[in-house]
Amino acid sequence: MIPIISIVGKSDSGKTTLIEKLVPELTRRGYRVATVKHDIHGFEVDREGKDSWRHKQAGAHTVVISSPNKVALIRDVEKDLTLDEIREKLIQDVDLILSEGYKKDVQPKIEIFRKEKHRELLCTQEDQLVAITSNQKFDIGVPCFDLEDMKGLADFIEKNFLTPTSPPEIFLKVDGKNISLSPFVKDFLAKTIQGMLSSLKGCEPSHRIDIRIENRKRQE
Repeated sequence: MIPIISIVGKSDSGKTTLIEKLVPELTRRGYRVATVKHDIHGFEVDREGKDSWRHKQAGAHTVVISSPNKVALIRDVEKDLTLDEIREKLIQDVDLILSEGYKKDVQPKIEIFRKEKHRELLCTQEDQLVAITSNQKFDIGVPCFDLEDMKGLADFIEKNFLTPTSPPEIFLKVDGKNISLSPFVKDFLAKTIQGMLSSLKGCEPSHRIDIRIENRKRQE
C-alpha cells in the first residue's frame, strides 16, 4: 500500500514551500512522489470556453484530458474524499503520497512551524504527528528538523516509510504437492491478493494470509 504523509501547519507556515523543497530531494533518490492539495473552498482547473470546460458544462460526470506527456482527470464527487479514498480511486504507480493540509485526516503528519508566526503547534502525537520542521526546537517525543534540512527530513521519511521490505514468501500446494513459483508469479499473486483484501472491511494488513480453494463435483 502506498504510504501517505500529510504536511500540515497553520496559515502562512510554508506548507507548499516545504513540499517544493522536499519532492526534488526524494525524486533525486529515485522515488516517485504524488502530491495532493486539499482546498476546502473548491477549485476550477479548466478555463471557461475550453473544450474540457464545455464537456463539463454539458453535464459530463468525468472529463479526461490526455496528451503525449500528461493526463488530467476532472470528475464529480459526492463528498470530500479522504486520503485513503483518493489513494484507492485515483493514484497508482508511485512510492509516496504527500498531501498538503488534511490536518483532520488519520494519516501520519509532519508539521511545519515558524516561531515568528505562531505560538503553539497545531498537532500532537495523538493526531498522528511523526515529525516537526521548524526554526524552533521542540522536545515532544518526535524528531524536529530545521526548515532547510531537506536531507534530514528525507532520510527520516525514507527510513520510516520507504525502506523496502523483503519480498513475501508464497507457498502453493495443489492436491498436496508443492508447486514451484517464479519470482514474477510470486510478486503478481502477492500484490493481487493483498490489493483485493485491502478493499474488504475487517481485513487489516497481516503477516500471513491463508487461502484454500476446494473444487467440488456438483451432485446430480
